[in-house]
Amino acid sequence: MNLPNKLTVMRLILSLIIIAILCIPFYSLGLEIPEGPTISGITLKIDYMIAGIIFIIASLTDFLDGHIARKRGLVTNTGKMLDAIADKVLVNSVLIILAAKGEINAIIPVIIVVRDIIVNAIKMQAASRGKVVAAIGSGKLKTATLMVGVVLVFFGNMPFEIWSLNIADFLLYLATILSIVSMIQYYNLNKSLIFDENSK
Repeated sequence: MNLPNKLTVMRLILSLIIIAILCIPFYSLGLEIPEGPTISGITLKIDYMIAGIIFIIASLTDFLDGHIARKRGLVTNTGKMLDAIADKVLVNSVLIILAAKGEINAIIPVIIVVRDIIVNAIKMQAASRGKVVAAIGSGKLKTATLMVGVVLVFFGNMPFEIWSLNIADFLLYLATILSIVSMIQYYNLNKSLIFDENSK
């Protein structure tokens, strides 16, 4: 278990902690969560703020594990698999929970999860033929935009909410559009592997 893989496992554990914070009905356990700070008449949710801080830390490990693995020559198939799992658990689970709580439009996680299924299928098809599908720019931009948008949701869209600028929703919708764009690009770049049975 090298350092990048340890960071990936840590991201997976942090993701599970976020899920627990957002899903456990603390009130039914007799635990009352205090309100967060009030800024310009807007009261933030303390559980969302804690989840947001953990989400930021987990997102940073996503950058660090890949950077360290490439710099030190520690890229492994196990690491790639763990990284993909940790990414989906972190982002997709949070999106689904936020949609269930009415914080974001449900179409956002639906499109992004479907996109991930299709892209992963393309990558699996390519791998079965000995091809490696590299990450593309629009996919990376989608991930970065998505993570910033989620962080803003956790922190009540602050400080933009003060000026009635819904930047959180804007970034999440932009990430959703980018997810569709990147899916189409993945398809166009690899359609010969999908339909050509004689591809090697």
